[in-house]
Amino acid sequence: MSDEDLKAERERLKAENERPKSQRGRSTSLKVSEKGGVSVYGLGRFPVTLYKEQWVRLLAMTDEIRAFIKEHDAELKVKPEA
Repeated sequence: MSDEDLKAERERLKAENERPKSQRGRSTSLKVSEKGGVSVYGLGRFPVTLYKEQWVRLLAMTDEIRAFIKEHDAELKVKPEA
């Protein structure tokens, strides 16, 4: 392999290696926990797990939560991109 081929291969491998790191905080997924709850992964360091009836109650509050966030927008912080 020539030097140029080696450099191109190294850059390709670097880009491939960086891809999972850049996707880490973006993707979210759902799973059923061992105890039968619904766990959401990808929001923070640990999953958010609630039982079905808790998710139903929380989702019923969607409009209220959005209004609260809008009302308190100036007080709320946004997590900076890593």
